[in-house]
Amino acid sequence: MPSDVSRHLSAFDRFAGAASKYVSRGTFFVMCVLLVLVWAPSFFIIGSLDTWQLIINTATTIVTFLLVALLQNTQSRADAAIQHKLNAIADALADLMKQVSEDHDEKPLHTDVNELRDAVGLENKESA
Repeated sequence: MPSDVSRHLSAFDRFAGAASKYVSRGTFFVMCVLLVLVWAPSFFIIGSLDTWQLIINTATTIVTFLLVALLQNTQSRADAAIQHKLNAIADALADLMKQVSEDHDEKPLHTDVNELRDAVGLENKESA
């Protein structure tokens, strides 16, 4: 439940979070556009079409490769946080349903409570 969630983030997690915030801003997009604008006329300095293309391909591949790793880390942590919240809501709802079913002795509600309790943590049982 929420008390099981660690508040400690590793240095990589903090870096990935900061990188995610930075690359989602307009300034990062402007930097990417500037990179292309600086690269495009560099053909006249470099002269070789193959070298000219290799420069932009290498730069964009490296940036893409690193950003995928950083953004995947951030997305995985966000997914886990949402799942913890959903589990806490389901657990609290099951407690409430159990209390109501005990007060009114409703059998169908007992089944629903059991199904809801079984669903808590289901993401750990069904995920790949």
